[in-house]
Amino acid sequence: MSDIKFSKDETDRIVSHIKQYFIDELDQEIGGFDAEFLLAFFAKEIGPSFYNRGLSDARLVFTEKAEEIGYLIDELEKPIG
Repeated sequence: MSDIKFSKDETDRIVSHIKQYFIDELDQEIGGFDAEFLLAFFAKEIGPSFYNRGLSDARLVFTEKAEEIGYLIDELEKPIG
C-alpha cells in the first residue's frame, strides 16, 4: 500500500476539522502547520488500520453479495427431467 495522500482541498478541510476539534474539545488553538503535521502522523501511523478495516468490510460485503448471487443463479436452474 502506498502512503495515504490527500488533495489540497481534502487537506484543508481535514486541517480545519482538526483545528476546530482542538478548540472545542481541548480548549486550545493549534496552527495550520501543526494540524497538517498531526494529519500526516495519523495518515502514516493510523491510516493503514482504517484502510485495512475498510478493505475487510468491503470483502465481507462482496462475499455476502456473491453468495446471494449464487442463490439467485441456483433459482434460475431448470429441472432436468
